[in-house]
Amino acid sequence: MKIICIGRNYAEHAKEMKSELPAEPVFFMKPETALLKGNDFYYPDFTKDLHHEVEIVLKISKNGKHIAEEFAANYYNEIGVGIDFTARDLQMKCKEKGLPWEKAKAFDNSAPVSEFIAKEKFSSLANLNFGLKINGMQRQKGNTKDLIFSFEKVIVYISKFVTLKTGDLIFTGTPEGVSAVHTGDVLEASIENQKLLILNIK
Repeated sequence: MKIICIGRNYAEHAKEMKSELPAEPVFFMKPETALLKGNDFYYPDFTKDLHHEVEIVLKISKNGKHIAEEFAANYYNEIGVGIDFTARDLQMKCKEKGLPWEKAKAFDNSAPVSEFIAKEKFSSLANLNFGLKINGMQRQKGNTKDLIFSFEKVIVYISKFVTLKTGDLIFTGTPEGVSAVHTGDVLEASIENQKLLILNIK
């Protein structure tokens, strides 16, 4: 199982990161050890600026390579919500030096994911509200209608380069509002006001 993450897939988030809007999907990968099981996340000692990025996550349901867009929706049956934790201070240092920044994104437990729900349970995946609260306050709020690249376009693009396999996870991008988390925070991620993921920052 691999975790594939799409960067800069919401225009307002790209703006808040002072990044150009991408002409094609931007993706990076996290190892299986990034997947967090359980509700407790322990703040890593190598960063002092850990940010949350809430995202809709697709769970790939069958193997595929060079997938055509008209068939892309057949390659996932379930969706969930996840958090792409980012050590922003490490990421910025790596970017400044033109270095890869996997250590800022791919560290252990950096990809908490909720339970997955059959996509048929939602009336429209192209108009899906999701968000993140911290200590009861809304911090991120997004809707998939604002995606730069749809779920299907993301699947098509990734499959040009990387074979998708059953059980792979695709983080589809985060809306604006990313910010730092701190020890003691409680994070609640939801889809259509259904709370699916609760994290305690230890």
